[in-house]
Amino acid sequence: MNLFGWLKRSQLKREIIVNVETLETRVAVLENGRLEEFMVEHSEDERLVGSIFKGRIQNLENDLQAAFVDIGLKKNAFLHYWDMTPDVDALMDDDDDHSQQRKGRKSRLSDAEIAARFPPGSEIIVQVTKGPISTKGPRVTANLSIPGRYLVMMPGTRVRGVSKKIGDAKERLRLKKILDKLPLPDNVGLVVRTVGAGASSRAFARDLRNLLSIWNEMQQNVKSLHTPCCIFQEPDLCERVVRDWLTEEVDSIVIDEEKSYTRMREVTGFISPRSKSRIRRYDGDVGIFEHYGIERQLSEAFARQVSLKSGGYLVIDETEALIAVDVNTGHYKGNGSQEEAILEVNLEAVEEVARQLRLRNIGGLVVLDLIDMKSRKHQNQVYKAIKAALKRDRARTNVLPISELGLLEMSRQRQDRSILSMLSSRCPYCHGHGVVKSPMAISIEVQRRLVAILKKAQLEGRTVTPKVIIAPQVMQRLRTDDAEILAKLQKDFSTRLTFVSELHRHPEAFSILDAATSQVLYSQS
Repeated sequence: MNLFGWLKRSQLKREIIVNVETLETRVAVLENGRLEEFMVEHSEDERLVGSIFKGRIQNLENDLQAAFVDIGLKKNAFLHYWDMTPDVDALMDDDDDHSQQRKGRKSRLSDAEIAARFPPGSEIIVQVTKGPISTKGPRVTANLSIPGRYLVMMPGTRVRGVSKKIGDAKERLRLKKILDKLPLPDNVGLVVRTVGAGASSRAFARDLRNLLSIWNEMQQNVKSLHTPCCIFQEPDLCERVVRDWLTEEVDSIVIDEEKSYTRMREVTGFISPRSKSRIRRYDGDVGIFEHYGIERQLSEAFARQVSLKSGGYLVIDETEALIAVDVNTGHYKGNGSQEEAILEVNLEAVEEVARQLRLRNIGGLVVLDLIDMKSRKHQNQVYKAIKAALKRDRARTNVLPISELGLLEMSRQRQDRSILSMLSSRCPYCHGHGVVKSPMAISIEVQRRLVAILKKAQLEGRTVTPKVIIAPQVMQRLRTDDAEILAKLQKDFSTRLTFVSELHRHPEAFSILDAATSQVLYSQS
C-alpha cells in the first residue's frame, strides 16, 4: 500500500453495529458514521443460501437443461445440468462469492450421460446458491464450497489455489507453499480467500481444522439422515459477520446482547485470537441503532425518493425482476455551466445507486435513467464512476456503457430476497400497485353500474330502490360534485337512491343492494 492509500485508510473509521432481538438480528456497517452496508435476519427464517442438502432428483427436463431436486422444501430446487459436476475454474474465479453461477455455460455431459448418472429417484448432494423468490424455488449446485475464515473448502475437487483477487506474485507464491503443506483428505480442494493475504501458516492450519470438522460432520449426516435433509446449515448472521466481515479494515464490532456478544468473542478467539479485543459490548440506555444514528439513516435510505447532497434526488422503484432508478436535478444550483452541473449530479447519483443496491440487497436488471449528457467524455466519466463504486460490492455486477437514450443498464447478482421484501408485505389497499383509483373514478363506476341495474329492471318491468355502500371519500364526491347527476338519475328512472358510507371500507370497494329486499345486486371488492 502506498503512502496515499495508507493515509486514506488511516482516516477511515469502520465499525460494525449488531442489534440482536428475539425475532430479528440487524447488522449495519458504518464508515465514518455513514451507513454503507445493512443486513437483517429473522429467527423464524431458514438459512438456505450456502446450506447443503441431501436431495432426491424428481425429474430431468432436457428442454430446460435442468433437474428438479426435492430437498425437503415446499418447492423443488432447480439444478442446471452444468452445475451437476465440478467446475474448478469457476470455483477459483471469486472465492468470496460462495454461489457459483454458470448461466450460459454448456454442460460437459450429454443428456444421455446425465440421465444415466442422475436418474429420477437418485440421491444427490447440493448447495443452495439462490433462495426461493416469489413463485420460484431455490437454485442449487452440486459444486460444494464451504467457507472458512481464510480458506474455502471444496469437496469433490482436488484443486489447491489462491483467489484471483490476490494479485501480488510473491504473496501468491507464499500462499501456494502453505497450501501444499496442509494435510487434506482425498477429493477435497482448497482455495485461499482474499482475506487470507498476509495470514500466517498457523492461521491457515487452525482454519482447516475447523473446516475438516464440518466436513466430517457432513459425512456422518449423509450416512445417518434420511433423504431429503439438510446436512450443513450456514451459521447465523452473528457468526457470519465474524467469519466474513471482521478484517483488518474493521476497527470494532459493537453488539448489544450479552449471549451473542460472548458467542462472537468465542468464535473470534478461535479463528483470529488477536481480533477478540475488537468485539465490544453495548449497554447504553437507548437502542444501539438509535445511539449510532442508524435508525434515521435507514428510514432515509429505504424511502422511494432518496435525496442527494447536491440537491438532486433519486426515485427507486423495485419490481420482481427489474429495478428502475430515475435521476433528477431537484433543487441543485451549480456555479458552472449546465453541462458541468448535470455531470456533477450524475456522478453523485451513481455513487449513491451503488450504495443503495448494497443496502437494499436488490438485484436483477437495474436501469438508471440519468440526466441527459451530450458530451461523450462526461458519459464515460459517469460509466467509470459507477464501475469503480461497484468494486466493493460482494455481489457480481455487470455494467453496460450509457446508451443513446441516456440509460445506464446493469445487472446485479441476486441470491436472496431484497431487504424491502423481507420487511414488508403487499399493501392491502393498492395490492402492490402503489396507487388506488380516485373517488371520481369509483363514482363513475358506481353510476355506470346503477344505470345498468336500473335499465335491466325497467326492461323486466320490475322496480328496484338501490342502496349503495361506499367508502367515505367516494361519498364526499357523490354529495358534492356529482349530486346533480344522481338527482337526474333518480328522476329518469323514477326511483330513490340511498348511499351509505362505511368508515373502514376499501376506497375501491362498493356494493349495490335492493333497499326493499336487501338482495345484493352488485358487489365490487
